[in-house]
Amino acid sequence: MPVLGKLALATAVLLTAACGAPPAAPAPPGAAAGWSPAPVVPLPSQPPPSLVVDAPLPEQLAMGLVVLRYRAENLRIVPVYGPAALDVSPRIGHIHVTVDDAAWHWADGSGEPLIIQSLPAGPHKVWIGLADPTHKILDEKTVNFVVPVHSGHH
Repeated sequence: MPVLGKLALATAVLLTAACGAPPAAPAPPGAAAGWSPAPVVPLPSQPPPSLVVDAPLPEQLAMGLVVLRYRAENLRIVPVYGPAALDVSPRIGHIHVTVDDAAWHWADGSGEPLIIQSLPAGPHKVWIGLADPTHKILDEKTVNFVVPVHSGHH
């Protein structure tokens, strides 16, 4: 047990002894809801990866700025590519992005929000694909939005 863990346990025992209550067993690590599987959990027993994307904020769209926040569940976004990375646990991957059905896309492994500027006023869509290290798409989302006509853009 790490030194801090021993110190916390000893403090809990001292406090409960001083109060006359029996010491409670410490909660196991990861007992809190929402924790990812420990890195020692084999890949087949991990839940499948999924992608969550927020809609752009109207205030930013009014300025001609599209900011899309996203997160991956059961997969870490990192700039690591290739078949050898398929065996890493917990899973790793990246995203592919296509704007307005373009014939091309770009890949991003930063995990940072997507920021797209200077789209013309009107309806647009951004497709985001959650990809494994070999670029196989595991989940995908399409965000539709309208960039309003705004002053200051000529």
